[in-house]
Amino acid sequence: MMTDRRLITALDLPAISDAEALVETLGEACAHYKIGLQLLPIGGMDLARSLKARGHDVFLDFKLHDIPATVEKATRSITQAGADLLTVHAEPPVMRAAVEGREGSDLKILGVTVLTAYDDPMLTQMGYAYGARDLVMRRVDQALDCGLDGVVASPQEAEAIRARVPEDFLIVTPGVRPAGAALGDQVRVATPEAALKAGASHLVIGRPISQADDPFAAAQAIADEMAKA
Repeated sequence: MMTDRRLITALDLPAISDAEALVETLGEACAHYKIGLQLLPIGGMDLARSLKARGHDVFLDFKLHDIPATVEKATRSITQAGADLLTVHAEPPVMRAAVEGREGSDLKILGVTVLTAYDDPMLTQMGYAYGARDLVMRRVDQALDCGLDGVVASPQEAEAIRARVPEDFLIVTPGVRPAGAALGDQVRVATPEAALKAGASHLVIGRPISQADDPFAAAQAIADEMAKA
């Protein structure tokens, strides 16, 4: 089996033991894992180090958002896990601080543009003057100016982003659902094949794998669909 490292399985689970069990179940079907805020306070960093030691890629989806000095120091601390990707909110002072904090490491910084659970009415309610698409594009341009390695955006914006960024710029897309899968709390979604054809470099998929009756088969089916793109 050829493992597709563009597939990032989200370990959005209540306990480290649950995450470890899923990694064991998936075996060669996945080699790239996302650790988010749910696991961070209960051993997420130790899990990241363990996964790296076993040859996996690790995406730390911590969405850092604080004053620049704090973000810089937090990023510097996070580099010690040896992870591959880290998210920060795509605001210029935050992004610049993260870039400074990762200096000397191989950690790639991704700017979170607009969460895939948000749509235009929600952004209006939150006080933004931009709709989701326009706000994403503004933040992509700012991410480029700040020296980031990529962004997190919905697959619905991937094609427009790809048209305005360098070839090696990462576009990591959550909100990816295989055909027929439940959408959950995601509102700006696409299938794996469609997301990759639109220009995504990596796909983050959680519940369609972790909550499947057979997670291994679910991950393999997604990888098979990705191979068509």
